[in-house]
Parts: sequence; C-alpha cells; structure tokens
Amino acid sequence: MKLKQLESLLGNLQQFSNPKVDLEQYPTGPHIASRLLFTAENTFGDVNGKVVADFGCGCGTLGLAGALLGADNVIGIDIDSQSLEIASLNAEDLELDMNLIWCDIKNLKLRGGLVDTVVMNPPFGTRKKGSDMDFLFMGLKVASQAVYSLHKTTTRDLRFDVPHLYKFHKKKEVDIAVDLWRFVPS
Repeated sequence: MKLKQLESLLGNLQQFSNPKVDLEQYPTGPHIASRLLFTAENTFGDVNGKVVADFGCGCGTLGLAGALLGADNVIGIDIDSQSLEIASLNAEDLELDMNLIWCDIKNLKLRGGLVDTVVMNPPFGTRKKGSDMDFLFMGLKVASQAVYSLHKTTTRDLRFDVPHLYKFHKKKEVDIAVDLWRFVPS
C-alpha cells in the first residue's frame, strides 16, 4: 500500500466526540499515523506478518494502520471504554480485525514474546507527570521486536496537530513538536 492511500484511509476514521482531558486524549491524525506505520514497515519490516499492539489505542488509528499494512494480528489497548467502542466501529468500517482490551496500561498482563511490535501515541505527561514513561516501560516489557512511540519535544521538526477540543484551549488548532522514537527491547 502506498503512503498516500494509507493516509487517505486513516483520514476517514471516526474520532473522539467527547475527549477526556485527564487521559490526554488527542486524536492521532492520519498524516503522522500513516508515516509512523509506513516507516515501521518499509524501513524496519516491523508490521507485515507481525503481531502489533497499539497502546492507548484511542480510536484505533495506529493499530488499524498496522492492519492495513498487513499485520497478522492487531491488539488495541485502552483504559477508556468509549474509545474502544470507536476503535471497534472504525475496524468494522474498514473491514479489519482488531482485538480490543479494556485495561489500564500499568495493569496489562500480556506476556513477553506474544507481541512483536508496539505502537503508541501515549499521553505526553502534561496532566499526569510520567504517564508517558508508564506506557514506554510496558511497551519495552511486552514487545519482542520494536516499540514506536511519539513524545513531546520543542526542538524537532515533526509536528502533531492538536485540534481545539477542551474549554481551556484558546486556539482552533496547535502544532506540537514531537519525536518519533524506535526502541528495540534487549
């Protein structure tokens, strides 16, 4: 699948209608999601034929991108049941399979070796300091091949579009600088 086709399919996904600020729920846009998964597959071979887990899957964008790129099995994990409902509808609309787990990432009981690749857009930790590290710790514990994670930065060129979602937001949209990290578990 070509990058533009992947981005186009992801652009049609349903997103949060009532995001929860305490969970730092921001939709992972089709532009950044398509590039993250396209890079994981076409540069490192970490998607096609693999078991891919989307930590804090929200509406399922990253996991479904993995499924579109040929993942054998996709697991979406989120603490918010409403997000999982949206992810389920998105998978159904794309006619893709995605196993969904309702769980706090800190309590995840997946054994190592079951998941090849973890993808995530974790909370940046602006509401609850260190929450991004909880996700990263568990990703490294679970993944056998690689962990791809977006993290907030102020010194890089990769941008994450944050739309006006919450009452305290003053602008229609803000671009937040993020880094995409690829970690290889030892």
